[in-house]
Order: sequence, then structure tokens, then C-alpha cells
Amino acid sequence: MLTRKQLELLLFINERLKEDGVSPSFEEMKDALNLQSKSGIHRLILALEERGFLRRMPNRARALEVMKLPDAHSPSLSTVKRPGFSPNVIEGNLGKVKPIPHAGSGTPRAAVVPVMGRIAAGVPISAIQDHSHNITVPPEMLGSGEHFALEVKGDSMINAGIFDGDTVLIRKGDSATNGDIVVALVDNEEATLKRIRKKGDSIALEAANPAYETRIFGPDRVNVQGRLVGLIRKY
Repeated sequence: MLTRKQLELLLFINERLKEDGVSPSFEEMKDALNLQSKSGIHRLILALEERGFLRRMPNRARALEVMKLPDAHSPSLSTVKRPGFSPNVIEGNLGKVKPIPHAGSGTPRAAVVPVMGRIAAGVPISAIQDHSHNITVPPEMLGSGEHFALEVKGDSMINAGIFDGDTVLIRKGDSATNGDIVVALVDNEEATLKRIRKKGDSIALEAANPAYETRIFGPDRVNVQGRLVGLIRKY
């Protein structure tokens, strides 16, 4: 499942290849998708490469090859709007916790939580993917509200005890207090797991690893998707 921005970029590259025989420049792609920096295009291309939709040909400038287009489960070409608009890139519906009742008892022994893809604890990756599978967790880890889980990729939160490969449990919501670890959506494009600090009109997303710098944004660039409430680690 591709995010809307990934799909827009893939279709834009494919159209330019058919028309001109050469892929567009990073600057052209940035302008077409109405992004603020070329780094966002770089991350989208990496995500499309990882999913097998694009291939970069070595030793050639601006050499991109479209390996395939989305299947019937992705939005059709006729329903995808042209680049230049700013849709929400979070796809799919976050499920509510479903308790599994204990045999012979009315007390639930576990709760089912949907895993919604990966989250970056490092350099931001593409925004949250669609529902991939479910996990069961003790209900006392969750509390009230809707929850979802994300698989952590990266090491920027290791000093907060969150490691690459962990699964974090997130309570869905759009608010947070200073110091909370949250899932933050930046520029409606990239998702990251960071500690949030608000000061005046600025929002800081802090890593828990001195190797990563704190990123500062205006309030209109960051949307909180949920707050960390638990963590699962496999050994």
C-alpha cells in the first residue's frame, strides 16, 4: 500500500518518462508535489525503491525506471488528483481494541491491537502505512480510547529505552503535553517517533540520542497522531 504522496510521485515520474524519455529532476518533483525540500523527494524515492516500484540505474544522472504501477487495490489513475494538493497521507482506519474474553470468565485476558506499519526513530521515513496485522497485548497496558501499534525503525530514541525492532503501543489522539513521546506527522508527509516540546509558536521534536539533532517546526507543520503508552520487545 502506497501513501498518497508516494503514489503521486510514482505517477508523475511515469508520465514524464513516457512523454520525455527521461525522469524529472528532484527540483521538478519537489515543485510538482508541492514539497518544501528535496529531502522529502529523496525519502519518497527510497520508499518506492524498497517497495519495488522504482529502480535507480547506476552511473546515470536522473536515471529512474518505473518497475511497476500499483495493483487494483491502490487508487486508480483516474481517481488520483494531480500533484499540487495536500491530502492526508495516513491511510486506513485505526481499529479499536478488541478484548479476547478468558474462557469461563467475563474478564478479558488480552486485547487485539492493529499494527499500522513502521515508524521512524531516526531519520523520518514515509508516513504510517495501512493496517498490516494484529497483535495481542495485556489490556492493562492500554486503558481507555483507541490504540494502534507501530514497529520502530532506527535508534534515535534509545536513551528513552526504545530500540530498533521494538513495537510501540500508541493511544490515538491529536494532543500531547510537553515531554510526551508521540507519533508526529510532519508536513503531512513523514511520520516520526519523538519527544515533543512546545514553546510559543514553535514545536520541537527531540530525539533521545545525542547523535540526532532536535528539529524545530512551526505549529502548522506538525500534527500529533497519538501518544506512546507501552512497548513490546522480542528477544
